[in-house]
Amino acid sequence: MRENVLQRALVILAVTLASLYVILIGWRAPRLEDFKSFDQIKKNVATNIKLGLDLKGGSHLVMQVMVDEALKKLCDDNAEKAKGILENIGISVKEARSLSATQLAITINDAERIAEARDKVLEDFGKSEWNATVSGDTLTFTLSERVAQEYRRRAVEQAMLIIENRINAFGVAEPTLQRYGPEQNHQILLQLPGVDDPERVKKTLVLESNLELRPVDGTYRTYATLEEAKAAVGVRTDVEALPLDERDEDEATDEDGNPVTRRNRQPKPDTPTAYMVVSKTPVVVGRDLRDAFAASGTVDGDGDYRIIFKLKDEAAKKFGEWTGKNIGKGLAIVLNGRIKSAPTIRGQIRETGEITGNFTKASAEDLALVLRSGALPARIVYLEERTVGPSLGADSIRQGVAASIAGLVFILVFMVVYYRLSGVNAIISLILNLVMLLAAMAMFGAVLTLPGIAGVILTIGMAVDSNVLIFERIREELRAGKAVINAVELGFDKAFITILDTHVTTVVSSLILFVFGTGPIRGFAVTLLAGLLANIFTATFVSKTMFGYVLSRSERPTALSI
Repeated sequence: MRENVLQRALVILAVTLASLYVILIGWRAPRLEDFKSFDQIKKNVATNIKLGLDLKGGSHLVMQVMVDEALKKLCDDNAEKAKGILENIGISVKEARSLSATQLAITINDAERIAEARDKVLEDFGKSEWNATVSGDTLTFTLSERVAQEYRRRAVEQAMLIIENRINAFGVAEPTLQRYGPEQNHQILLQLPGVDDPERVKKTLVLESNLELRPVDGTYRTYATLEEAKAAVGVRTDVEALPLDERDEDEATDEDGNPVTRRNRQPKPDTPTAYMVVSKTPVVVGRDLRDAFAASGTVDGDGDYRIIFKLKDEAAKKFGEWTGKNIGKGLAIVLNGRIKSAPTIRGQIRETGEITGNFTKASAEDLALVLRSGALPARIVYLEERTVGPSLGADSIRQGVAASIAGLVFILVFMVVYYRLSGVNAIISLILNLVMLLAAMAMFGAVLTLPGIAGVILTIGMAVDSNVLIFERIREELRAGKAVINAVELGFDKAFITILDTHVTTVVSSLILFVFGTGPIRGFAVTLLAGLLANIFTATFVSKTMFGYVLSRSERPTALSI
């Protein structure tokens, strides 16, 4: 035991310095300003040891991705697609419609060609993905459950990716974004610590961004009611009536300075005063965008805002060719199923366009952000919203820290009174345990939550318990008449198995909590797990080294303060 005390002490010193470095500096080179004041040191610690939602304040959101709505849209699109396929080979279609999120029906006029129609559509749809049944003159196509489940899974993953992109654009530090509950619920958990404007963030996260540039059908005629517009559409399937948000004409220009007649007004939100008939087939869609940003309508920046968008090279080339061939015709800028503006094409337009409307600076910036991040695969609804104020988080920190300090002081006094100078040994081990725990959290980017503070307090208790086991074993050996050095050696050896056993079982429990638990439970598991691993080192290595140092100061120690 008394051998290699210096080497063991150097290991302890290295671990201590490394832990303090990670807590105070983090994973970077130190700078002189890191230690210029106590406030700066506190700021460094706050940066490296991140606080959770319950301590820092912020928003807790549970969202659901409406994946069946996306599947319904897929069936709607496929019904139109199947109709086009059949009409291209001369099979007249009476009706094409979706029946549910995974079923669509096609009714044809010539029942004798029903088998041909089935085979032709399945050839395009894929026989491994769709099943077809025939009933008279009607074909029913059903999406296989395997494909439907995969589509739902991908929709949730894509939604999480887009939400993450939108959160990053807001600069939210250490958000928590993960699947929530059983996979079949299609739910997402999002925690946003320290958000200044949670309502704006929540609105932007679920904002749709389905941008389409569609040809206007015929002239610029508008209709006062939806019924009038539908009557104008009649039986045509290549066009549809959409609400128009802008009407009054004014002059604007395209990217080359050519005049563009734009119908522009300031409507009430979601209250269309007219409708327009446009093509169902867009020339440009949202995924063709390369960039989008908000811009003021005036030089001084105080006017109405608009969104400037730029197209990818391939889309810009296609758009330039199309506008060059359609000069004098109308182009509707459709956003989320509403026509925001409908300019007349006065010249060839290539990569740049704009969306005008009743935009404030914030709404224009949010919409530009949404367009850049991409369209959500399905609508998202909030199932649970909870906001924690910073003051409540601060109270939690104060109470948690006060409880930790009170427990620590009581334990320190007890250890010194009951185990005398050996209690000092336990105190030093305990302090190093806490330092290593905080360093581990900083190292792995773990977030400290209120249940995490409970884990810290429990770690303190288990650290003391380990030292008590060792000290009581040493006392037993001393009472049995063993020499001091042998008593200490045997005390550590006999207590080690018990300590290891209790720690391994608790570590396994912590891992289970971490894997299967959610936010607060995982926070408790993280701190407890880090504390337990640190405690094995401090109780068996650090404490033993300090005993070795004390015993090495005498050739034949005859007494031990324990």
